Amino acid sequence: MTDLLKDILQQKATGQTITVCGWVRTKRETKTLAFLEVNDGSCFSSLQVIFDLEHATVSVQNELRRISTGASVKITGALQPSPASGQTVELQGETLEVYGEADPTSYPLQKKQHSLEFLREIAHLRARTNTFGAVARVRNQMSFAIHTFFQERGFQYVHTPLITASDCEGAGEMFQVTTLDFENMTKTAIEKGIPSKDFHINYADDFFGKRTFLTVSGQLEGETYATALSRIYTFGPTFRAENSNTTRHLSEFWMIEPEMAFFDLADNMELAESFIRFLLQWALDKCMSDLQFFDKRIKPGLLSMLEQVIKTPFVRITYTDAIKELEKNAHTFEYKPYWGADLQTEHEKFLTGTVFKSPVIVTDYPKEIKSFYMKQNPDGKTVAAMDVLVPELGEIIGGSQREESYEKLLSRITELGLDKKNYEWFLDLRRFGTVPHSGFGLGFERLLLYITGMANIRDVIPFPRAPKLADF
Repeated sequence: MTDLLKDILQQKATGQTITVCGWVRTKRETKTLAFLEVNDGSCFSSLQVIFDLEHATVSVQNELRRISTGASVKITGALQPSPASGQTVELQGETLEVYGEADPTSYPLQKKQHSLEFLREIAHLRARTNTFGAVARVRNQMSFAIHTFFQERGFQYVHTPLITASDCEGAGEMFQVTTLDFENMTKTAIEKGIPSKDFHINYADDFFGKRTFLTVSGQLEGETYATALSRIYTFGPTFRAENSNTTRHLSEFWMIEPEMAFFDLADNMELAESFIRFLLQWALDKCMSDLQFFDKRIKPGLLSMLEQVIKTPFVRITYTDAIKELEKNAHTFEYKPYWGADLQTEHEKFLTGTVFKSPVIVTDYPKEIKSFYMKQNPDGKTVAAMDVLVPELGEIIGGSQREESYEKLLSRITELGLDKKNYEWFLDLRRFGTVPHSGFGLGFERLLLYITGMANIRDVIPFPRAPKLADF
């Protein structure tokens, strides 16, 4: 039986004969001993395996000659106390089988140190490094933490569609889904001499009979179940056709979106704050060895920052008051703050890091810079929106109380020139048993950036998708 190294290292059961499988991180030899560092990815630590060359079988000696960094192995031996620093046990190897060699002349991970830029070019192998193995383990734990948080609070997990005819954000930056052969249609039009201005695509002939897209959010569909089951959450992939090649943007990313009936904006803020605290504490409790690596090698001070956010109350401030604070220091910003402008990352970091020195929840934004579905405030100028800002990152959660009035929602849809036919079902939620309700969205990769201290969002998702990047 093959045990996970994580369990072996935690049990520290010396004298026990075990079998381990993994990949060789390093190999070194003296005249009498061979030392292998083996890791199976289950934890940050590796297991040192020692072979006594003077007493090793011919089979073991032959297999050792095949081993270089990256080779996969199966080893049986006895655990014993380790005299080396940084480890409590090591394995006295007895049998050795090489499953797969890794040619040292072509295996790209021979060195211990590689730039993140280089590793992005070999995304199919980068999970074997310390950095990306740690990212993967943290991503796994945080996925589990998200489900745990909501399941413990009576939320129902709902799977919302990836294909939709509705633009939740109203920005139009969506990937179109179609079975129409545009290339052949264009060729036929040219052959028939049809002018481009007269060329018309009949989407009634498309697979779904209308224009459809990959979703940018599961929120709208999530509301249909929140107004039946009271509390739901979605957790799945979303897509944004934004032609942006920054360290903070992906074309395919994962979103967590809870929707709660009978929640007003204050309830929404309380849940969001509890959610962030829960996730950060979970990371510290379950991923400490990986976080210690990030704290040492990627972002010094990471652990103290996370601990500080957990224990510090989140400040509540209106957008109007936040702008007033920013305008006091307008000369320090690249983008000048003014009422009606969206907050930039530099503004968000200033509020959390300089003004309040704590996480901040900004509320009541101008309606012109927020989505159509947000509840309109009595002042007629703002909506009951909220953004949760954390130190050194900025926005980590965006949400709002949703507009429950049929008349107001319809008016906003009309005002923005949206096609009412695409939102009839959404309006029905307000026609039949409408209730106050709220929700928010947390970008999973944005959360992972914060917890790991990684600087580029392409490094916290296994296979990043971005402009001109749709493969390894």
